[in-house]
Amino acid sequence: MNVDLKECLEKRKLVRFPLAKKLVEREINQAKSDLADSKDSLEVKKYKWATIQAYYSMFHTARSLIYRKGYREKTHYALVVALKNFCLEKGEISQETLNNFQTAKNLREDADYHAKYSRQGAESLIQTAENFLNSVKEIKEK
Repeated sequence: MNVDLKECLEKRKLVRFPLAKKLVEREINQAKSDLADSKDSLEVKKYKWATIQAYYSMFHTARSLIYRKGYREKTHYALVVALKNFCLEKGEISQETLNNFQTAKNLREDADYHAKYSRQGAESLIQTAENFLNSVKEIKEK
């Protein structure tokens, strides 16, 4: 077992969650809503919020994947660890997708905590979030 995964499980940052599979669709719907909100924010030049909302679209999309595995994360870091161990290593997502999620997390933190954001960053992140959501919807349909 990967050291990071083991630590997340031991510290209960990642836990088994019996109701998880029943909540997958709720997470997908939240991801869609956050993506729509991010596009609305972009339209009115609220680039900080567009960035944050696009990240949360990706967060809920990622969470839907982890919920399918019967787990729930307690931190954003644990979600990255879970994606890597439960989805990347099983071939359900690519390394590029995992990298994009980590980049999105960094962009969200920069926007939220350091007031660093831009139109270009928001636009790029919205496109990345939309691609991630569409790819996960395809996984679900298989």
